[in-house]
Amino acid sequence: MTEELERKVIQLIAADRIDIPISSMSGKLKRMKPKLGQAISVDECTKESGGEFKGNRAYARIESEDLLKARGMKEGIEVFSKEYPEHGKILKDYIEEQREEKELHLYFGLNSGCKLTADDYMGVMKSLGFTEAISRDLYPELMEVSRKLSRKRDEERSVMIG
Repeated sequence: MTEELERKVIQLIAADRIDIPISSMSGKLKRMKPKLGQAISVDECTKESGGEFKGNRAYARIESEDLLKARGMKEGIEVFSKEYPEHGKILKDYIEEQREEKELHLYFGLNSGCKLTADDYMGVMKSLGFTEAISRDLYPELMEVSRKLSRKRDEERSVMIG
């Protein structure tokens, strides 16, 4: 029982540490895509070619689309509250009441002087769908990025579990 619980905690720590560099890379990619898209000017996809670019390996097309955007919840509640002040206050009270519920956190970390093994990390990578070979090849690079991005490793971390 104790060994099984420790194995679960170790998996949680490894998953948390792998999440840091992958989340960072994901954030960079999400910010990069709009910039790359905006760098392709409308002039490059000229009307002469029907609004399209066709290269040897890639293509691009610019289309204009009229969209109606939904009002955000916060803005919707404000408009509703102005029109129906009594009901708006009740609605805001319901929202605040929901926010006051307790959150349950699990705090975790490694004991002083202890480290996770490569197998601990690669086990998590395999559970993400990486093959044994890819996990082994990716592990050193991922750990290097993780070390550069993350804070001091012996600090306690937490995850909301309820």
